[in-house]
Amino acid sequence: MNLFQRGRIFWIMGILLILACGTTNLHAESGDGIYRKATELYRTGHYREAVSYLEALAQKGDKAAMYRLAHLYEEGLGVKQDYKKAAYWYKRAAKHYAYTVENQKRELDIRSDTFTERLKAQFSEQSSVTAHEEALAKLDTDTPETKTFLEKVAEGYFFGLEPYKANYILPISYSSRAYTRQPSGYKSFALYDAIYGTDLESKYGHYEQHMEAEFQISLKKNLTYNLFGLGEYVTIAYTQHSFWQVYSKKESAPFRETNYMPELFVLFPTSDTIDEASGLKATKWGYIYQSNGQDGYRSRSWNRLYVQGDFQWGNLFLSPRVWYRIKEDKKDEEFYCGYIDKDGDGKPDAGDEPVDPFKDSKGDDNPDIEDYLGYGDLAFTYLWDQHHFGGLFRYNFGMGGHDRGAVQLDWSHPFFGSHTTFWYFKFFNGYGESLIDYNRNVTKTSLGFTFTRGVFQ
Repeated sequence: MNLFQRGRIFWIMGILLILACGTTNLHAESGDGIYRKATELYRTGHYREAVSYLEALAQKGDKAAMYRLAHLYEEGLGVKQDYKKAAYWYKRAAKHYAYTVENQKRELDIRSDTFTERLKAQFSEQSSVTAHEEALAKLDTDTPETKTFLEKVAEGYFFGLEPYKANYILPISYSSRAYTRQPSGYKSFALYDAIYGTDLESKYGHYEQHMEAEFQISLKKNLTYNLFGLGEYVTIAYTQHSFWQVYSKKESAPFRETNYMPELFVLFPTSDTIDEASGLKATKWGYIYQSNGQDGYRSRSWNRLYVQGDFQWGNLFLSPRVWYRIKEDKKDEEFYCGYIDKDGDGKPDAGDEPVDPFKDSKGDDNPDIEDYLGYGDLAFTYLWDQHHFGGLFRYNFGMGGHDRGAVQLDWSHPFFGSHTTFWYFKFFNGYGESLIDYNRNVTKTSLGFTFTRGVFQ
């Protein structure tokens, strides 16, 4: 795939996202007002008054309202205790993929006279609520319409974006061996050395540091809901995963690799009959384009169509996924070989010529990627108290003549009781940690923070 085609796809996805984010709901003001009122009443313990607001939101499919309403019925807060109704709303809410509601805790004072209390409050919902209120108070408003608009801006709801996959930063990310450096202009430093008698491989063949920083940004925007009357969600998403050699002493902390992944999918909730019989909550049908945005021999990309099932059995969430790669035309065999074997001896040496990878950018840069990443994966999440355990498994079933796969295990836990920041530990072993290393076995241990957690990966 050439740079023009890649750029066109990124521009199309970007325009769709901008248009989607710029679309406003003309009736959202009243809904937002109900939501804020219900949240405030629930947060401050005025449960009886909150019930009617929560019921109105729950009937419209609001997952947070469903859980809060179920919690009230379970505990008998503001309503007569009713376990049957609690179970009903918990079950309804579970189909919308949210965590259960924690017990109401003592409100922390963000304006306390003591530093300790203010510090504790930073990790509570009150911190962001007060910050939004202060931001709004600084803005002058002349009309109710202006006030509503500014409220959306101050509270961060203007674009309607939501977290998709985990959003994290891992300042400590250690690989068991140094990463291989892939040049753009030729297949490898070793090949270039063999032809020209240089010594670039020992100098530049690997990044010096085993330690690096890693971070991921992942957002989604629901475009439509129930447009076709099937209760379906049409969603556009974007994930960016970066690897940063921030500890490098020889260079100015280069980004070793960044992967870009725009995605479009449709999610169909299952019927109650299927749900109760199998635990299958929904099926997800989508398209993914993944690229590292590079050219020459550093270029990696592929297009996939996939189908995924989302299952839940108690606190265990399972997401098996299979995909089909949209094929691209192969390049000349000389490109994959990396050199023109002029003397015909089957190896690069003096007199041979490296291939110019920039003369024709069309074609498949990585035709064997399925031999390493296979045709699907299996993700799981298990919730235990405030702990969140996750995993991802891939296996190629012997494709390409070798058994290859990958295992990722992760754990997260609230950072000193925070609702928005969590300790995050991740272990990875196998192929496909990043696109540039899709055909290299990587073992890596990482520690840092995640700012969002989900149950279906």
